[in-house]
Amino acid sequence: MDLFQNIFDMTGFGSLLTNPGYIIMILIGCILLFLGISKKYEPLLLVPIGFGIIIANIPNSNLGVVPVDPSYSLIQIANEHGIINLLYYSLIKTGFLPPLIFMGIGALTDFGPMLKNLRLVFFGAAAQIGIFSVLIIASFLGFDNNEAAALAIIGGADGPTAIYVSSILAPELLGAIAVAAYSYMALVPLIQPPIMRLLTTNSERTIRMVQLREVSQKEKIVFPIILVFLVGMMLPSAAPLIGMFCLGNLMRESLVVERLSEVVQNSLINIVTIFLGLAVGSKLAADQFLTPETLGILSLGIIAFSIGTASGILMAKLMNALSKNKINPLIGAAGVSAVPMAARVVNKVGLENDSQNFLLMHAMGPNVAGVIGSAVAAGVMIQLLA
Repeated sequence: MDLFQNIFDMTGFGSLLTNPGYIIMILIGCILLFLGISKKYEPLLLVPIGFGIIIANIPNSNLGVVPVDPSYSLIQIANEHGIINLLYYSLIKTGFLPPLIFMGIGALTDFGPMLKNLRLVFFGAAAQIGIFSVLIIASFLGFDNNEAAALAIIGGADGPTAIYVSSILAPELLGAIAVAAYSYMALVPLIQPPIMRLLTTNSERTIRMVQLREVSQKEKIVFPIILVFLVGMMLPSAAPLIGMFCLGNLMRESLVVERLSEVVQNSLINIVTIFLGLAVGSKLAADQFLTPETLGILSLGIIAFSIGTASGILMAKLMNALSKNKINPLIGAAGVSAVPMAARVVNKVGLENDSQNFLLMHAMGPNVAGVIGSAVAAGVMIQLLA
């Protein structure tokens, strides 16, 4: 009997039964897999993150991210703690992967909708109110300044930016912040529509916007160069994100490096996403995630995201009160930088009220502005606190 008990204890089942936290985290990983596979909510992100959570919570597997001696080399980390820790400490903790993701996003982004109507930039700026509002709330709740800044960035609904900021300001919260940011990005179709309907009337949701001027190729080439120069000069700490974002976009719009643009849009961003999701998910072992602090992060994250959505809509309503050229206030909700999910949700809600009112291209303007806005907000926080 003792022999069978010893054999049982050598497996992971013994630890699993004595520590229900492992079971809870494995269930959370399964829920993320369900949302990604069955519901198709950001599957490229939720599938590797969900799987990472599951393997990190298999007892005695040595597949979770653990604290390591700062003096260890990457070879020592790999030898003593395995491949997952090697991925985390070489790619995530160093802040290496988020800028590469921004390069891929830039290569997939068309600045045309924003450049056609520069008023839409204000919606991307307004959506960042959610970040700074929760920064204040978190400070009052007892988080220190660095932790408050790291979790407030969730309001931008921008996973790479959230990871980049938290890896610099609050690395101990990185796992919870990353999962919160990516989860809310995935749940945009559930979170945003009730806020949009609450803050707009039926007549406002049926406003039709006219197509504006065509944007020349020369403008599209010059804009990322000007953008990276201005942001880099004012906020050097934002340069890694904005710089890679603009480089990717310049590859796309220059039309002379199609091979490089194609690699960045497909192979590179796919590889980076796999490593990012797996390493972040593996950071979420039960003893690190199931804490009151983590629940606070998740709660404040949804508050930040909701305030950001509402702020963009209210900014659009304010501009309509001051202008003759009416803007459908629904597109203000796309000011959060969940690209292109937020723009698709705006289009869907608009079509519910008018089946011929296509808002997708209009909504892409504030959506792109939101990406820039969240990177700038991240730069401000890093500049002040790092």
